[in-house]
Amino acid sequence: MILGRVVGTIVATQKDEKLQGTKLLVVRHLGMDLSPKDSYLVAVDTVGAGFGEVVLCVTGSSARFTKFTRDKPVDAAIMAIVDQLEIEGEVRYSKHRGT
Repeated sequence: MILGRVVGTIVATQKDEKLQGTKLLVVRHLGMDLSPKDSYLVAVDTVGAGFGEVVLCVTGSSARFTKFTRDKPVDAAIMAIVDQLEIEGEVRYSKHRGT
């Protein structure tokens, strides 16, 4: 899984018919310390993520294992919105604390 932050959207009016109704978001990779990396991916949103949220993404065939993406030409999907990130007992991110 990939930890990232939603930083943008993609609008594509002409696309494969199986992608009609999908929301495409730009996700910037994050380190475990939440530092932004210089890499991005475009992912289908399966959970209703919004701008600025920290999310978990999957790529490859795993992206097609959701009810929403099954049998669709998808290589990356947002699978979860992160509420809290804890590493070795230290809370490094909490959506509800805003950190």
